Amino acid sequence: MHRAPRGRTMAPMTALLLTGGRIIDPASELDHTGDVLIREGLIAAISKERITTDAPRIACEGCIVAPGLLDIHVHFRDPDTSGHHEETLDTGAAAAAAGGFSTVCCMPNTTPAIDCRTLVEHIGSRSAQAGHARVFPVACGTIGRRGETVAPILELIESGAVGISDDGDGIADSGIMRRVLALVAAADSVFMQHCQDPTLTRAAAMNAGSLATRLGLTGWPREAEEVMLRRDLALNRSIGARYHAQHLSVAQSIDALREARAEGQPATGEASPHHLLLTEDACEGWNTLAKVNPPLRTNADIDAIKRGIAEGIITVLATDHAPHPAHTKDTDFASAAFGMVGLECALPLYREAIIEGGVLDWPGMLRMMTCEPARVAGLAHLGLGRLESGGPADVTVIDPDAEWTIDPTSFQSRGRNCPFAGRSVRGRALTTIVAGRIRHQRASDRTDAAIEDRAEVR
Repeated sequence: MHRAPRGRTMAPMTALLLTGGRIIDPASELDHTGDVLIREGLIAAISKERITTDAPRIACEGCIVAPGLLDIHVHFRDPDTSGHHEETLDTGAAAAAAGGFSTVCCMPNTTPAIDCRTLVEHIGSRSAQAGHARVFPVACGTIGRRGETVAPILELIESGAVGISDDGDGIADSGIMRRVLALVAAADSVFMQHCQDPTLTRAAAMNAGSLATRLGLTGWPREAEEVMLRRDLALNRSIGARYHAQHLSVAQSIDALREARAEGQPATGEASPHHLLLTEDACEGWNTLAKVNPPLRTNADIDAIKRGIAEGIITVLATDHAPHPAHTKDTDFASAAFGMVGLECALPLYREAIIEGGVLDWPGMLRMMTCEPARVAGLAHLGLGRLESGGPADVTVIDPDAEWTIDPTSFQSRGRNCPFAGRSVRGRALTTIVAGRIRHQRASDRTDAAIEDRAEVR
């Protein structure tokens, strides 16, 4: 039973007690039933015993009390001078909180691209005003993401960027890539690579194979991902930058990452919900909702990604949340935009693929959504991604057995481009707490009342 405190308040809460939940903190390997007391935005106590206090309480019996979830790969399209307004920091952060994410890292493929101090600081100030969830910017590796001129990486990181990426494109020029890696290493930051050799994917729309041929579409070869990943890892051997491979989709990439990690390289990788559950068959009938970059692959690739997760080769789960207006999907497949939204339905999709799929248990999966992404993005020093006394009170309460149907029309995100619409799933974030404030409280038959608390996230 999950019960929210009765009554509503607009004032910041100074204290809150979460009672009787299964407390899972993968960072400390804590896993027991008990209470969590929050005061003044911090975790005041974690106890197996009942905590006596007059603070408002949420009864969490039958639920998981976890660190606030982190997604280090989202697209919020802000700033946007194109006039499309596909998402904003406010709607994206609201979507994050609705999905149980207290922290997200937004990619720099915006208009204009996040390649200067002013835009990095803009993201920081805008996210503080928006509330909902913490939003940290990832800045460009090259000016305008054009792959031609190295961006002022040290300045970008100094001004608040938590990582460097040209996401949406890979950096094709090897000399430029070497310089970017060297600067990222000097700054002790992380480079997040979109592994795609553009010379192999011109006009490509979906996975190369018989289905693409039958649909009359240009195929996207699996080598396009592997070639860039192996090149980067070869360049990085002598540099030693922290390197993170985004949304891996093919078995060969898992092999390359496994080899690099065995050599001792500080290389990590991530998997997205769609690459764990959907194959190229979802593109049948020219279904543009299933058009993503990198494309959906095969069952053999899904099995390889799951093995990589089980072996600890892939350590992060990230949605690659990519909202698009309807008209960019309501067109022919070749012309349609790449990408799908995922923040608000990621948790049950991960549950289906990883827990029901027998890959990991709840603590193992939550590790990939809390302390591991915090470590990759350099956020662990802020206390994010873990539960500990004196640390920030970023907490997600999860009903692991809640049954519901994914309905994109109810999303907080402006994006409705979700191929999982109508899918019956289990598991849902009921309460998202950021800095001790309830940012999302889900009304359900297991909730007596909701609290509205819109104070600024700090």
